[in-house]
Amino acid sequence: MDQVKIGKFIAKCRKEKNMTQAELAEKLNITDRAISKWETGKGMPDSSIMLDLCKELNITVNELLSGEMIKMENYDKKAEENFIKLQKEKEDSDKRLLFTETIIGTIITISFLLMIFLSIFAIENIVWKVITMVISFVIFIIGVGTCLLIEQKAGYYQCDICKYKYIPSYKQVLFAMHSGRTRYMRCPKCHKKSWNKKVID
Repeated sequence: MDQVKIGKFIAKCRKEKNMTQAELAEKLNITDRAISKWETGKGMPDSSIMLDLCKELNITVNELLSGEMIKMENYDKKAEENFIKLQKEKEDSDKRLLFTETIIGTIITISFLLMIFLSIFAIENIVWKVITMVISFVIFIIGVGTCLLIEQKAGYYQCDICKYKYIPSYKQVLFAMHSGRTRYMRCPKCHKKSWNKKVID
């Protein structure tokens, strides 16, 4: 999405309605700073607010995402282009999230092992041994929880039997047996358990 183009389009539509940033912000129950951010291309309206914004500006979501008014004969084509762009952006975002998960997991594992090693071999005071071990386990649990949350949110899991793609609950991901990013879970469509692989597209 061209955020600068979309921002200029939002500003143009707002001005055509003779609204200030503060007036539009009040109608949407947000701050005028958020409107300013959109209009300067430094951010995009959240999906939860897009419909209300479009209603206030008397435009369609398709026009908002295109950053221009669309003629009816071009409407379907633009809608398809916008959908493909949004899907590509989600895939790129999911790839970045999974890369971040790998980095966090590596750092947490190294930190955990290092602190355990220190507590066993390098620290002589029993109180500090216990404190170091407790801290290492707390860091490890928080780190693993964060990694699982990222893995649950990014991309989809694909059923090995019916090929259905879905996003499982955090609880399902937490308690499923796994090998890397493949987890043994029940598919919500065919209701059979199999090794469901993490996919991005």
